[in-house]
Amino acid sequence: MSAGHPAVEDHPPGGRQRTSGAPGAPPGPTGRPSAPPGPAGDCAAPRGPLRKGGRPGAPLAVLLWGGSILLLLLSVAVAVTIGPARISVPDVWSAVAAHLGFGASDLSPIRDGIIWNLRMPRTLLAAVCGAGLAVCGTVMQSLLRNPLADPFVLGVSSGASTGAVVVVVLGVGGGAVSLSAGAFAGALGSFALVMLVSHVLGGSTDRVVLAGVAVMQLFSALTSFVVMTSADAEQTRGVLFWLLGSLSGAGWSEVAVCAAVLAVCLTVCLAHARTLDAFAFGQDAAAALGVNVARTRTVLLCATALLTAALVSAAGAIGFVGLVLPHAARALTGSGHRRLLPVTALAGAVFLVWVDTLARTALDPQEVPVGVVTALIGVPVFVLVLYRTRSSR
Repeated sequence: MSAGHPAVEDHPPGGRQRTSGAPGAPPGPTGRPSAPPGPAGDCAAPRGPLRKGGRPGAPLAVLLWGGSILLLLLSVAVAVTIGPARISVPDVWSAVAAHLGFGASDLSPIRDGIIWNLRMPRTLLAAVCGAGLAVCGTVMQSLLRNPLADPFVLGVSSGASTGAVVVVVLGVGGGAVSLSAGAFAGALGSFALVMLVSHVLGGSTDRVVLAGVAVMQLFSALTSFVVMTSADAEQTRGVLFWLLGSLSGAGWSEVAVCAAVLAVCLTVCLAHARTLDAFAFGQDAAAALGVNVARTRTVLLCATALLTAALVSAAGAIGFVGLVLPHAARALTGSGHRRLLPVTALAGAVFLVWVDTLARTALDPQEVPVGVVTALIGVPVFVLVLYRTRSSR
């Protein structure tokens, strides 16, 4: 049995058993510890269309993934057509095919520019950010065994905000450092501080969460202090809009960087899918099953922090995506991460594509920050998850 891939089988979400997280948890019918029904052990996961053993049938899985991919492609194509300029879905396909070298387009240069240079990179960046944030939320909920965990619980977003504000307001770097670079450096710095503090406090799961909350408050205070003491009215308005999440400055370079980081981090997470399943038993039981708990948790937390840093540096602080989407995807696929991670990524991509479309068109010509819309949707879901957590105990 390898440390990275313990032989853990999925179990049906019904018949909840309370486990202590110790290796001697009550055995299931096969003699192995029975898997808790959700990522936090004490929280019952919603039932999904699963056959015996917690696995969806092969035709259902193919239908689910194929339908999700088709829905994402259609969402991107339709979202690009929505806006002041009248553009049809065939126009979008024509422009994309022409730029990819598949024939010529008869669109005017203005309409082609609107599609290829303005709307398409923004829509694709929304899809990449939604997928990445949803994957980060899924991994963190499993690692921390907390159904309310999302990518910002480790203070990565607050650190990115401070880095961006320091560059824009204080002019650190003399113009050689961009807002995105400052945000990325701040995000990695805040995560390094979280890991250092949690290690000093003992390195347990609850200590990581507490360290993240403390560091988040620290960097939020630093951001507010810099804005209040050094920024003028115009800088303050621009920084606050970015802090709430904005995809208005999306370009192909941001799409390429974020997509590359997403591909690498998603590959790492999928390689640890069975290990994430083992963490559902608790870290003591996972260690008994052959998992190197400390190394695995460090690798996966670093991967999610890196991905969150890249996304925040490109799009600002967009909250609640990592909280909402994992629960919705888990209701469809069950808790097995080999199926859950890809479906969550596709669901997050579709979700943020339409949220961004709503944000840029609802009050046209004024644009609403994307983070405002996700918060309006995410807060009720957050309350619902809290209620379900309370009623399951």
